[in-house]
Amino acid sequence: MVHLLAEGMSYHQAIKSPESLKICVIGGGAAGLAALKVIKDSHQFQSGNWDVFAFESRQDVGGVWLPAPPTGDPPLTPLYDSLTTNLPHPLMAYPSFLFPNETNLYPKAQEVLAYLKRYAEEFELMRHIMLNVSVTSVTWTGASWVVKTTADRDGVDCDRIIVANGHYRVPFFPPIPGLQSWIHHRKVTHSAWYRSPHFVGDVVLVVGGGPSGQDLTHEMSTVCKTVVHSVPGTQPTQSGNIKLRSRVVRFSESDSSVTFEDGTSEAGIDHVFLATGYLTSFPFFSEDVLVDAVPPPVPPLPQHAYNSSQHVFPLALDLFPLQADFPVNSVAFMGLPIKVVPFPLCEAQARAAVKAFSDPSAIDPAREAVAIVSRYEALMTECAGDGERVAHAWFRYRNQEQFDYRDALHAFAGLTDEKWKVRAWEKWVYEKKDVLRKSWRMLEESGQSSEWLKGVGEGGIEDWVNLMERLAEHFCDVPIEGTEAKL
Repeated sequence: MVHLLAEGMSYHQAIKSPESLKICVIGGGAAGLAALKVIKDSHQFQSGNWDVFAFESRQDVGGVWLPAPPTGDPPLTPLYDSLTTNLPHPLMAYPSFLFPNETNLYPKAQEVLAYLKRYAEEFELMRHIMLNVSVTSVTWTGASWVVKTTADRDGVDCDRIIVANGHYRVPFFPPIPGLQSWIHHRKVTHSAWYRSPHFVGDVVLVVGGGPSGQDLTHEMSTVCKTVVHSVPGTQPTQSGNIKLRSRVVRFSESDSSVTFEDGTSEAGIDHVFLATGYLTSFPFFSEDVLVDAVPPPVPPLPQHAYNSSQHVFPLALDLFPLQADFPVNSVAFMGLPIKVVPFPLCEAQARAAVKAFSDPSAIDPAREAVAIVSRYEALMTECAGDGERVAHAWFRYRNQEQFDYRDALHAFAGLTDEKWKVRAWEKWVYEKKDVLRKSWRMLEESGQSSEWLKGVGEGGIEDWVNLMERLAEHFCDVPIEGTEAKL
């Protein structure tokens, strides 16, 4: 075990007794709201021993789901006008609070925002949230955290910090040769600034195969002659005026052509939309708390916590900074995993945070170090020894990993009853989410979706599972397995 840790490294234990704590939550989006709700549910809060409050920089709660114009560098949110969820809401919802009856299976962004506001109202969270207040610095004194804000330059002392400031704000511009020249000539727009389809030329390139890249491709195809959609690992195909191509490897600096990883190229590109994701950013932490760099090779684990801009490392349970500068259980980074079912995961992470906050011995540094190094070594093999690629892959859970992780969080929190385990239908629905979304769109286009939704939800989650099963069998001819008696 010794070789996993830097020489002379030891971990701090929490200094203050967990019986009386002041907890600060940074952010009022989905993760921050989940943290507030779960902490308020704890017996420590109910007994009056814990105090919790949150700072939200914007005028209301909702985080990325709260709309804003595409101004600023970067904009306050990347939310575009037509956005609907890419997950069915029965899967996406907090397990403790379902969407209203008869809600469209893939709700629009404004419906998700209304849902989050109802969640805050239902559990009386707003009284704990200070709006229009930005956190400017968070420092460790050796005995407590001092959180300074735009409303309090002197700061407030806190015992525990939950970082829930989101990771869909700072755009990621990939280091592709020639891209900077195109940006200089204003031929590139990151999807953070996109709101609706508009004419920017006859031939448009969309880079990125995620949900936003797919939506931009579809929408821009309605206003231009040709859309070239670059998705890594794909074969060249064409459907209508949409050309599917592989990863872009070069932007020409002498003409308007781009080259792809398979050696093919496209000429005459008028404009580029980058749906290439976002960077993790925590501007309120100084370098003595969080080092802004790719961490050094592992093992041993570094003595300090690092933000590579793609991941925070090393984190015990992908939550708690496993380092030697401050108590491991005094900070929790929530909501970092991507391409997951976020709301239920945030509640599970919050329950794990409550456990760690209340019991400093709950986190086993030795066991967590082994888990971190094992994952690191496996990813290094997959990524051909490239540390930056490992950072990019770290929070991109594959297949069913997110569900194993959620179960592990609840087990860590001591919640081992069957009701806390991920249900079989959740796994199936996530696996088939794209097929189900296409099927639902077909139902909407046929004008039948309202009829399908009548009365759905009155019988609880079972109604929604039955609806998705019907949808799969009607359009996909794929029966749901393992849902019976496991709701």
